[in-house]
Amino acid sequence: MATANKTQPTPEDVDAFISRVDDRKRADSVELISLLSAATGEPAVMWGSSIIGFGARHYRYASGHEGDTPLIGFSPRATALTLYLSLNFDDYTDTLARLGKHKIGKGCLYVKRLSDVDMAVLTELIADSVAAARNMID
Repeated sequence: MATANKTQPTPEDVDAFISRVDDRKRADSVELISLLSAATGEPAVMWGSSIIGFGARHYRYASGHEGDTPLIGFSPRATALTLYLSLNFDDYTDTLARLGKHKIGKGCLYVKRLSDVDMAVLTELIADSVAAARNMID
């Protein structure tokens, strides 16, 4: 029997969540909410206790595991803003080289502050990620 994902949409208020983060991350979060909402046409929704997601898609792995996840999302974590993208970063080495200061992990882009990155390049990555996520909807 499949288990439900821990990270599900919640009724928690996004603004209330954002009000509890430090000033710099709050300002960056407000900017990201505007950017991601514009890219998806979807409102910001809390997923779990710390992820702000936009839209939703269903996924199913070959293993049979399936669930729902935001089309795109982010979390203002203690060490960095974590953006959850649907990109194969190996296909974006040239774009990432133009982004500015960042780190990547599997499906995650980490930036300490938005002022560290080229916002036009970030907007490009976000648009590509949203398009890729929409193509994954089953």
